[in-house]
Amino acid sequence: QIQLSESGGGLVQAGGSLRLSCVFSGPGRSFSMYRMGWFRQAPGKEREMVARITSDTASADYGDSVRGRFIVSRDNGQNMAFLQMNSLKSEDTAVYYCAAASYESPYDFRHWGQGTQVTVAS
Repeated sequence: QIQLSESGGGLVQAGGSLRLSCVFSGPGRSFSMYRMGWFRQAPGKEREMVARITSDTASADYGDSVRGRFIVSRDNGQNMAFLQMNSLKSEDTAVYYCAAASYESPYDFRHWGQGTQVTVAS
C-alpha cells in the first residue's frame, strides 16, 4: 500500500516562496519506479496539474500557470519529492497534492496524498 504525505504548506505573502515536500512510503515498492506529480485544486475550480517529474529525474513538465516560477524535484534516496514555489501569486492559493504513477502507466496517477493548503495573501 503506497502512502504519500505532503507538508510545507502555509500562508505566505504574494511574491514569496514556499517549498512543499512529499514523503513516499510503500513497503516492497521502489520510489524510483514511480513518476511523481504535483496537482492543486482551488475552491470551485477543477484540479489542475502543476508539475510532473519522471522517475529518473531526467524530465519534468509544468502547467502553463506556474512554468518559470515553480521547480519540481525529487530525491530517490530519501523517497521524497519537492515543489519549490517562487514568486507566488494570490491565484496560486489552493490545496496542493502530490501523486504517484507507476512506470508502467506514467500518466495514471493512482496514488494521492491528503493535500496541504497553500494560501497566498495579496
